Amino acid sequence: MTPAALADRSRAGAIGGRFAAARAAGRATLVPYVTAGYPERDATVPLLRALETAGADVLELGIPFSDPLADGPTIQRASQRALRGGMDVEGVMEALAAYADGGACPVVLFTYLNPVLRFGLERFVERAVAAGAAGVLITDLPLGADPGIEALLEDSPLDLVRLVAPTTTPARAAAIADAAQGFLYFVSRTGVTGARGELPRDLAAAVARLRAIAVVPVAVGFGISTPAQAAAVARIADGVVVGSALIDRIESAGPEAAARLAAELRAALDAAPPHSQEPQ
Repeated sequence: MTPAALADRSRAGAIGGRFAAARAAGRATLVPYVTAGYPERDATVPLLRALETAGADVLELGIPFSDPLADGPTIQRASQRALRGGMDVEGVMEALAAYADGGACPVVLFTYLNPVLRFGLERFVERAVAAGAAGVLITDLPLGADPGIEALLEDSPLDLVRLVAPTTTPARAAAIADAAQGFLYFVSRTGVTGARGELPRDLAAAVARLRAIAVVPVAVGFGISTPAQAAAVARIADGVVVGSALIDRIESAGPEAAARLAAELRAALDAAPPHSQEPQ
């Protein structure tokens, strides 16, 4: 990594700052996810800007991958269409740079390890920082899987966002929480991404346990599909991540409809009674 890239920390702390600002305003942070290159390559930047206008605080930008094992059919279809349209890692970086030139939301790159390694780890970090990324979430890089890769990411200007699952043991959850940067992503249910009809019954208790040990904000994702569900999560967590529902809306009615859904989610979060400012 070049000295210039290492020195460029203009977005460092941007994710935590957004969560802190939302907390100070008594509301939860909204984190929409979209797949870069979907529905078309040229749609990515306008869609990110539309989501910002709709009230997003932080954006997750998915790098399309041929084998997205953590994702359900909705995001799998989006990834395949994006890949057929020619989107690749460099294209994602170009779209990110175009959005970041004037865009206000910190962007977390959501990816799998294979595209990162194929692109080149150090090159990926340097390019992501130069393009304006604030963080990265690598779904198949669990804590301790590759200390060398993790150390390089943790020491970079990018926040390395970590995942905690419902099946994670308390001891391991504590270790993950201690290592997390930016925010801690709690997977609300086992299985893959995708809209669900209802939230898990034990979600509130699980999030409370995690917030009690986490040194960064806790956001909840996987399965949140409606404004009512988002409001329910906003009462117990610091942030709400919504992805498949937005991709579904793009698929059925276009990007403008997805932006309208994001605005509905924002309104629902703002109307929800805020969670306790301290860990529960």
